[in-house]
Amino acid sequence: MPAGRREQITALETQAAVWVGQLLAGAPYDPPPGPQAQVVLDWVKTTLLPRVRQTPQELTHLLRGLQGHYVPSGPAGAPTRGRPEVLPTGRNFYGVDGRAIPTETAWQVGQRGAQAVIDRYTQDQGEYPRTLALSVWGTATLRTGGEDFAEALALLGVRPVWAGPSRRVVDFEILPLEFLGRPRVDVTLRVSGFFRDSFPHLLDLFDQAVRAVAQLPESPQENPLVAVQGMGLPPEQVYLRVFGPKPGSYGAGLQGLIAAQNWETPADLATAFLNWSGYGYTGSTWGEPAREALIQRLQNTQIVLHNQDNREHDILDSDDYYQFQGGLSVAIRSLTGQYPILYHGDHSRPPYLNIRTLQEEIQRVYRSRVVNPKWIQAMVRHGYKGALELAATVDYLFAYDATTACGRDYMYAGMAQAYLLDPAVQAFLRQANPWALRGMAERLWEAHQRGQWSNPDPKILAALRHLIHETEALIEQRGQTAPP
Repeated sequence: MPAGRREQITALETQAAVWVGQLLAGAPYDPPPGPQAQVVLDWVKTTLLPRVRQTPQELTHLLRGLQGHYVPSGPAGAPTRGRPEVLPTGRNFYGVDGRAIPTETAWQVGQRGAQAVIDRYTQDQGEYPRTLALSVWGTATLRTGGEDFAEALALLGVRPVWAGPSRRVVDFEILPLEFLGRPRVDVTLRVSGFFRDSFPHLLDLFDQAVRAVAQLPESPQENPLVAVQGMGLPPEQVYLRVFGPKPGSYGAGLQGLIAAQNWETPADLATAFLNWSGYGYTGSTWGEPAREALIQRLQNTQIVLHNQDNREHDILDSDDYYQFQGGLSVAIRSLTGQYPILYHGDHSRPPYLNIRTLQEEIQRVYRSRVVNPKWIQAMVRHGYKGALELAATVDYLFAYDATTACGRDYMYAGMAQAYLLDPAVQAFLRQANPWALRGMAERLWEAHQRGQWSNPDPKILAALRHLIHETEALIEQRGQTAPP
């Protein structure tokens, strides 16, 4: 985005924040908004704000549901992605018509996302990408109408075909190379268990599209699928491109190992990921063991991409990000001896899609949230649960680093200083949640022992060691060995 355009957007957002603050305070608008801005502010006052103020009913409806009473229904989605109708929260949400996914809007975003990835890779590497692995989640699909799946089709050079007033997807169309203006990309999907269960027809659609593209009379330079050999694989697995957990299972198998420190080298994490992900899904074979097919795909994968569709959370807010993108990365590292190119697709504002390297995204989240004093103080206000959020952030950065080598010494030192060695925050943790205090100290110490925090300040290490012993005594004084 040009610098001038970025400055204009920043100025507009700043003024909008001022007006919203004046609205909430019941003060007159200064300066007075124009006619179009007034329409938006009136909508915020009469529609959006009343819905936001109903969010306390989350607890009311939770208790009603636990008692077996009726809970009102509402649509799924993210308010920050232009879906204000999902408010108020606390309702029994329903999804979408699975047969209309990807939607035509999602296809437009998916196309631009595919082009953005290709542009970034060609700028970075000086050549077109040939192979890519993409994680696809069911929750993100509900929020976006299938942008990730649409992006996978676009990379492959395939367009959905919609029909009828409901605009359901009834077929696919292979786009000619002349239209694409670039070679096709061989895409491997690692789907979540929820996506597998909720959208089985999409797995079949993608499988059909892959096999159709593989039969095109195109050169290997234009279409990497025509050069696929599948050595040693059963014929039905040569073009297998959709992998996931065993039927009835969910996740990627890394969370338990990381949480229990039950691994010695990154190869152990890679083995766990391959074991959990090595099941293939097509229209004819559902959840059949396909570990060798997955290994062959990952051995030839250049890019691992994960998209984020909103800014209501970030990649250090959840273990799923490191389990999926990190799991793919560490598996490729174990198989090939080097990490793939790791990209993070920021789709939170569809008109301004942004592709960052994972390292760039980790650094952005670290600076904007992880060591941001405003965020830390917000967690302090949440007491016991806020302390858990601090501990989770440390855990997830550690786990991302263990699987992708994206951590840096200054990040570990910064968390140690901001969370554990700051007198006020440490006092809060001692009182509100000493188990989180101990867990963070132990995790940072583990990062040093495993060589992820390679050159720490000896004074910080000594303080961490002392803190671990001190919190053990504090917990024992409370007469408990585990949090209530």
